[in-house]
Amino acid sequence: MVRYAAVPNNPSKSAKSRGSFLRVSFKNTRETAQAINRMKLSRAIAYLENVKGHREAVPMRRYAGSTGRCAQGKQFGVSRARWPEKSAEFLLGLLRNAEANADTKGLDNSNLIISHIQVNQAPKQRRRTYRAHGRINPYMSNPCHIEVIVSEADEAVAKAPENKLVKLSAKQRGRSLAEQRRIAA
Repeated sequence: MVRYAAVPNNPSKSAKSRGSFLRVSFKNTRETAQAINRMKLSRAIAYLENVKGHREAVPMRRYAGSTGRCAQGKQFGVSRARWPEKSAEFLLGLLRNAEANADTKGLDNSNLIISHIQVNQAPKQRRRTYRAHGRINPYMSNPCHIEVIVSEADEAVAKAPENKLVKLSAKQRGRSLAEQRRIAA
């Protein structure tokens, strides 16, 4: 059994999915995962499909060095955004796997939200590239581990109105009594 970084509040109403040593950019995947965190599962899948088709962008907040600006970032309140297609593809696979796991558990797929998503760095893979004058430089890949927990959304119950007792000072009571007498007269 694999340990997850978070424990769902209600394990019977949630499903998990994870991928280890995935050969996809850690930084791009982290930004994409933060964009879909707390989304409804159906909306997150549609969003990632739109990212692959360049119809919606992923806001680049932390790892945004040398990132160009695009107008599609306005809906997130940022100017720097990108379309990390490979990250979107890997996350789509994990979300579909979590959806299948939830279906196996008998959960309502239309009511699922992404309650936890986390991306961690995996060990780098080393290659080398040959440079001028007989030199060699490292050519590293930055893979990642991804874990997703989807949970059924709790139904909101309206709170009953409370009848609060208002405490009045002696001065306030005297004024209200005087007001009532004046109105009655």
